[in-house]
Amino acid sequence: MAEPAVRRIRQSHEGPRNPESDNGFNLHAPASGLDGPIQMNTPNEGNERGEEVSENERYDAIIVGAGVIGSAIAFELAKKGWRTLNVDKLPASGYGSTSNSCAIVRAHYSTFDGVAMAYEGFSYWKDWSTYLDSEDERGHALYMQSGTVLFMLEGGHHEKVLPLFDQVGVPYEVLTNEELRERYPFYEHGTHGEPCRPEDDRFWAEPEGELVGALFTPDSGYVSDPQLASHNLQRAAEAKGGEFRFNTEVADVRRADGRVAGITLSDGTEVDAPVVVNVAGPHSFVINKMAGVYDSMNIKTKALRHEVHHVPSPAGIDFEADGLHSSDSDLAIYVRPESGNNILIGSEDPACDPQVWVDDPDDYDTVVSDEQWNAQVLRLARRMPELGVPSEKKGIVDLYDVSDDWIPIYDRTDLDGFYVAIGSSGNQFKNAPVAAYCMAELIEAVEGGHDHDAEPLVVTGVHTGLEMDMGFYRRNREINPNSSFSVNG
Repeated sequence: MAEPAVRRIRQSHEGPRNPESDNGFNLHAPASGLDGPIQMNTPNEGNERGEEVSENERYDAIIVGAGVIGSAIAFELAKKGWRTLNVDKLPASGYGSTSNSCAIVRAHYSTFDGVAMAYEGFSYWKDWSTYLDSEDERGHALYMQSGTVLFMLEGGHHEKVLPLFDQVGVPYEVLTNEELRERYPFYEHGTHGEPCRPEDDRFWAEPEGELVGALFTPDSGYVSDPQLASHNLQRAAEAKGGEFRFNTEVADVRRADGRVAGITLSDGTEVDAPVVVNVAGPHSFVINKMAGVYDSMNIKTKALRHEVHHVPSPAGIDFEADGLHSSDSDLAIYVRPESGNNILIGSEDPACDPQVWVDDPDDYDTVVSDEQWNAQVLRLARRMPELGVPSEKKGIVDLYDVSDDWIPIYDRTDLDGFYVAIGSSGNQFKNAPVAAYCMAELIEAVEGGHDHDAEPLVVTGVHTGLEMDMGFYRRNREINPNSSFSVNG
């Protein structure tokens, strides 16, 4: 899209920062940096080079998206003194795919880097109010530390996870079936072979064997209200000077002098910033195409339709109080307690379930399907025989923002000043605060001159001291064969 002729100012970076300062990140090689945000002239102030000054609104950074990760990035940059603006086409923070997130906080990923980031993230949720350091008129979201059980199968996901837990230091217990039965008597322990759908005769066969136990992580759980968590982060960012604009759609990402210059809104308004961060969730590929970086990325994102279903807890079982997040690769589902003594059921994306990729994230079927409802609920009924199948179908339909290997992209791009925190749907809600911290460190380092492509940034966790290699999340990685290629990451 051709840019209209407007007056603009070329931004300049001011003096280098001492790379040895206590900045929370560890570079592989020395690099200069910025002391706080990029410095900009105020409107109509002029500048020392005598250039004509743009009358557009200007910020240090524009963040496209105000879901849980976009709002968290605003907070982390605002804490560094950056003047930020979040723009979102929806009416409130966390109103899109965040609001329909299962908001599960767990650590059983398929890679060291995935486990390390998730474990670092636990500490943010366990002390959420302290992290926010601000008030919210709606109150703060609650972290429900229910724990997680990962059901263990011969050759199952736990065999990859357990060594990573030991390496990272994640606390866990291995439960025998007897211990599992004593703690959670509502679960049946049969195994059923390769996951299949109810229309397959094999679905109704008797169990083939038994679980070999369960892996229990006591620090895991879920966030009570994911949309509220986003609103909390919005208020925290605003308390540090961040701004949010809703019902606001991006029509273009503008360039000038070989780097990003800002955005144009659908009403023609131009907003300038030397840094733009794409955190647009299922719309991320749309924004990348606007910025002209989509084709240059080896790992790309696309939108995937998914369903999550709600059923009442079986009679006599208080699953809201006594239940917990459970991951069941045998039946390809996960569950967690939901308010009102309900059970939330999600899919672990087995090969037998159809994947519905969406070309236009503003146009997809939002009605719960009979086929997927039956599959998910009947799968849970195999694990919880007392469940029963309610006549009323309740659930939500939304979109995941999925990368080619289901691992997010937290990176710079080939367009200087344009960054991405994308491909995060389905398994990154839990990581929002730590991913935002890492993105803020990455942005500050790259804007300060560090060559992240040549020598990937390593960020040291605030709470665990774990080193998180941001190169793991780079846009030009090869597809990671260790991924689960599912919501498990």
